[in-house]
Amino acid sequence: MAFLKIIKDDGVPDEELVLKYKSGADQQVLAVVFQRYMELLYGVCLKYLSDPEEAQDAVMQIYQEITVKLLQHDVQHFKNWLYTVAKNHCLMKLRSSKNLKTINLTEETMQFDEELHLNGMLEKEENFIKMDKCLKTLDPQQRQAVELFYLQGSCYKQIAQATGLDWNRVRSFIQNGRRNLKICMEKRISNSGAPAIDK
Repeated sequence: MAFLKIIKDDGVPDEELVLKYKSGADQQVLAVVFQRYMELLYGVCLKYLSDPEEAQDAVMQIYQEITVKLLQHDVQHFKNWLYTVAKNHCLMKLRSSKNLKTINLTEETMQFDEELHLNGMLEKEENFIKMDKCLKTLDPQQRQAVELFYLQGSCYKQIAQATGLDWNRVRSFIQNGRRNLKICMEKRISNSGAPAIDK
């Protein structure tokens, strides 16, 4: 797959290459670790987008995306993080094509499980509208925290600064909001075969 020029890979662990890139933003270093997972990314993009050319374009767009994101986040497991970025990139493309809100999930060390939890619920495209409706049922502070975290990609610290809340309160609102959102979506999904009555 000739998306990038094939670069010599000396087998340096992902974590070392990531740290080296973060210390100097060397594109050559990033290209080495990125090309290890290009086939995986292409498969993920093809699964979601169902078009080989769109999938190839998406892989290159993801590369451009992580040149910035990788400098901003503490990435412990590059392969898992990259997979999540790819899934979210494709979900955003699908959602934008339907003029729906986008979800930009980012990995923070203590937040990764929460993102994967909600992201799993968004695997099916038809769940997007259900999620938008369920957001409106949340407590205002929960909704604000969830939207800042999941829809705008803000981390706990950024949300705390934006809202004036302490870190633990932010975390609590996100956890409780996610739980309530999950309950609401599961109800809507389980009742999808019957007419829904929206408030």
